[in-house]
Amino acid sequence: MDEQIIRTLQEQAIEERQYIQEKYGQDEDVVQVVNRRDYLTGRQSAAVRLYDNERNVPLHRHGYIELMYAYKGTFTHRFGEEKVLLEEGDLLVMNQYVEHCVVESGEENIGINIIAVPEFFEKPFQMLKKQNKIMDFLVEMLRRNTRKPQYLIFHIKGRHALENLMENLIESIMEGNGASEEISQYTMGLLFLYLAEQMDREEHDPVENYKDEIIQETLKYIEIQYRTARLGKIAEDYHLALPSLSKLIKEGTGSTFQELLMKRRFEKAAVLLLETNLPVEEIALNVGYENQSYFHRQFKMRYGVTPRRYRLIHRRKMRQQGKI
Repeated sequence: MDEQIIRTLQEQAIEERQYIQEKYGQDEDVVQVVNRRDYLTGRQSAAVRLYDNERNVPLHRHGYIELMYAYKGTFTHRFGEEKVLLEEGDLLVMNQYVEHCVVESGEENIGINIIAVPEFFEKPFQMLKKQNKIMDFLVEMLRRNTRKPQYLIFHIKGRHALENLMENLIESIMEGNGASEEISQYTMGLLFLYLAEQMDREEHDPVENYKDEIIQETLKYIEIQYRTARLGKIAEDYHLALPSLSKLIKEGTGSTFQELLMKRRFEKAAVLLLETNLPVEEIALNVGYENQSYFHRQFKMRYGVTPRRYRLIHRRKMRQQGKI
């Protein structure tokens, strides 16, 4: 993206920062409703603003549609009690009823916000030809009698057509004349068409993909780090609250984190009993249990016999089958 655009947005952000802070304050207990006229003037239907780390608007919703493009770095977004990490190149689209705020971002991060009234999306809606998550989102957004909070997250980093469309969209909105506004709406439509095509190739919607990613990373983490794995480490990595992460894992796997961890540990213990001559006490330590009586009790609960008896029975079978 043209660095002059970034500089222009940075200068604009400095001018607006004090006004926004004075108007909406920092009260975390009050959900503010940010007015569209704070950013849109006259007949303007869309505007571009830079998210800077000193703006710090508390939990709020707004009278407009907001897109946040993580142009550089990462941002942890809060939606009510849920926290979601936006990585570089991610695009977040929110309707006007989502309560949200940014709770963490690095000093060098650059987030670009597109602020638009619902009418701005009428042409993009007309350009979508078939039912998909984006069309459903736009239908809900343009429906006058709905107040359903909704947001979508798209990962567009490395997809050059999408990155170019995002930059073109930002530039055309910043030009701010009649012709550029129509171009902006058609560019938004093209962006949505590309995203819809991308979603057709994927099994789930972007939010579900993000959840699936967390679950797969959790399973991989347990598989490799079973001895010392802890739920708090994943929560820290993904900037999620422990209750939200626990619920996500339970819904995605049917088991709690602790159940998955114990299953992996005792599977590994069973392998070590058969493939090594390590003492049972050492095997317990190797899979993460210092409490020997607890290890023996849990092992017998799972396999019906003590660890030593398990080794004896299964090694005898292996000798009979010629495997050892």
